[in-house]
Amino acid sequence: MPTMIVLGYRDGLDEALRRRGLEPFYIVQPPVNPPECRGFTYVTDMENAQEILRAALSAQLDDTAGVLTVHEMGVFGAAYLRQQLNLPGNTDSATTLYFRDKYLQKSKLPPHVRRARCRYVSVGTSFKTLADGLGEVFVVKPATGAGALRTTIVRSPEEYERALALFTGQSDVEVVAESFIDAPEVYIDGIWKNGDLQWSSMSRNHTPPLNAVQGGVLAAHILDRRRRSTLFQQAETLAAQVLASLDAPDCVFHLEAFTEDAGLTFGECAIRLPGALSPQVNKLTFGVDLFDVEISLALGEELSEPLNSGDPDRFYGYLLLRRPKSGSLTQQDFERNFRFDEIQYSSSPDTPLGPYGRVGQAIVSDQDELKLQQTIEDIVRFNEAGGGYAQSPGE
Repeated sequence: MPTMIVLGYRDGLDEALRRRGLEPFYIVQPPVNPPECRGFTYVTDMENAQEILRAALSAQLDDTAGVLTVHEMGVFGAAYLRQQLNLPGNTDSATTLYFRDKYLQKSKLPPHVRRARCRYVSVGTSFKTLADGLGEVFVVKPATGAGALRTTIVRSPEEYERALALFTGQSDVEVVAESFIDAPEVYIDGIWKNGDLQWSSMSRNHTPPLNAVQGGVLAAHILDRRRRSTLFQQAETLAAQVLASLDAPDCVFHLEAFTEDAGLTFGECAIRLPGALSPQVNKLTFGVDLFDVEISLALGEELSEPLNSGDPDRFYGYLLLRRPKSGSLTQQDFERNFRFDEIQYSSSPDTPLGPYGRVGQAIVSDQDELKLQQTIEDIVRFNEAGGGYAQSPGE
């Protein structure tokens, strides 16, 4: 059975690899723990290309078919491994950096693409210097971060010092600061191939990932093109401009943007699978399997399946369920109050917290996108309040 080297672990991708008759070999950082029947190696730093290459070589794998990554931290390493092992897919590690580093990415875009002002926070940079250049409110984040981790909105010198305390403070290219954009955010998941946009969908987060990192419930749903034709047109134009300007390789991409009165303002763009349950809800809504597309690209295959971005019969969304802020909940509590397409929830205090504090997850759907949005908001309030807010099924 051919082997696929995978940086990171993800259940949905593992299942997709098995369906394709591929044997995954995982390179992961603790505490990630793939199933016992899978081959894997631990590394201390997923972004250390030398360590990743040593892990791959020392595994002495036979019949390696490709390399892919399940998350942002493995994008550079995956390109580097393909290059060193002579495997198909994107091998341009230099271009890949423009999809990792926020400053490099924004600085390479053409002037007509609206974006936040961005600069490195070099060692010794003062709060006043950044406030003078970026505005009284700005954002501090890792230059190559992901998932809003170590991201802070800064409004004062004291908040600035607390934000910098999350970093080593020993590098001029470790941290960036960006002007703050106070606007709702949408994201585009899509497929870029042969220098063109092959397929895309658009979704909206219930709460920004930064709020979810700080204790909110991460939830999102697919948007209806029929209700927002102008927004979809703007999004597809923006995605094509950004990906072409950055010389994107053939890829599955995830692009974030802010919806302002003047139109869409670019946030950032990644060349990897979208996070959380986005692949699942895209497949349920449109029948497009982004896991399978990612595998095909890693194998150097042409895309075989038709890519449907038309008007779906139902729209799907997801929630990463947390422990409530007070009280307790069980899966039965959720099921008594709401209708789910899928739900898993653990009320055990011993359940380890996943990303964004997850102890469960759910998928919901509706023929009407606005009703779906309302349902998700109701479930979020129910989850956060520990059942203090409820809605009867079908309301």
